[in-house]
Amino acid sequence: MNPATQLDRTLIASAKWAFTTRRVCRDDAAGLSIDFSNAKAGDVLLCEIRSIGQHKKIQLANRRLSLSYPGDMVVLVLGDRYAPDQFLAAARITGPVLHLAAGGGIAGEVEAAHDAMSRPTSLSPIGLLTDASGKTLNVKDYALAPQPGNDDITVFGVFGASMNSGKTTATAGLAHGFVRGGYSVAAVKATGTGAFGDFNMFEDAGAPAMDFTDVGMATTYRMPMEDIEAGFDTLIGTAAKGGAEIVVVEFADGVFQPETREILRGSRIKHRLDGVLFAAPDALGAYGGVSMLERFGVTPFAISGMVSCSPLATREAAEVTGLPILTQQQLWDPGLLSGLTAPLMRYSGQLTAA
Repeated sequence: MNPATQLDRTLIASAKWAFTTRRVCRDDAAGLSIDFSNAKAGDVLLCEIRSIGQHKKIQLANRRLSLSYPGDMVVLVLGDRYAPDQFLAAARITGPVLHLAAGGGIAGEVEAAHDAMSRPTSLSPIGLLTDASGKTLNVKDYALAPQPGNDDITVFGVFGASMNSGKTTATAGLAHGFVRGGYSVAAVKATGTGAFGDFNMFEDAGAPAMDFTDVGMATTYRMPMEDIEAGFDTLIGTAAKGGAEIVVVEFADGVFQPETREILRGSRIKHRLDGVLFAAPDALGAYGGVSMLERFGVTPFAISGMVSCSPLATREAAEVTGLPILTQQQLWDPGLLSGLTAPLMRYSGQLTAA
């Protein structure tokens, strides 16, 4: 094993720290290890940008976009990525070149890419950040304190047919509608790849936001289901301790994504959801997605997403699913929401808030 070398404090202070590192205490970084043989998902590493490719900007920990330049020093998190519209990447370091797999700060080795993608931005791994004892910093060490499952508040899940089907907009819209109805609401992203876009949209909707990066995961792809379940419990429990009456939870990608499918197949997460909103890109996606959900014993209370942008697609989706199709603006309507969700609320005291 290569011993950690002392860290140049000026270098680490001037580096760009990505969103995925937002909970890491920078003062803990005392050394650098170039022993990458045991590097694992969640490890924090210093990289130099070699060349600019698909991702031309880094999402910073302070939730600002920073334009990247060759030679920039960036602090990222080693992680896997599953994004059908972008990259498939693995959390490993096997050579002198690494890739920026996601702009939120995921470094890994890209294994496959959508045809629309440019080559990934390439990185030189400088070293894994270590603490004063030589232990590699990992985002799991900065997670929220574990919380048991909470059964007192209402939890709505938002699933989608695919990436870019409108899940985040639907999640934010649903949360905003409940906020306008007088509820105390939190919005959570339970699975996915660390990025600040969803986080910011939830807060813009008036709901305090949390995501899986708060529970020690930079991404959830290839993470054990027990870790995802424990993280979900902690996020819901933390929201409840903060006063939330309703939590709206987004799940990444589509219903065929491995972790999402496992959640729907029988995870305790599925059994904790009081209701589900489904986001679809079009009428066929709405029909196929709802059919898939029903195979798992889940019937959504409504459909939203990109399909709702088209009156004709909305009509088609409503005809084939028999479910209401809600636009973004309709999700904001507390009266409309009350009619759809009142039977799903966990306690009768919540029915009158709207």
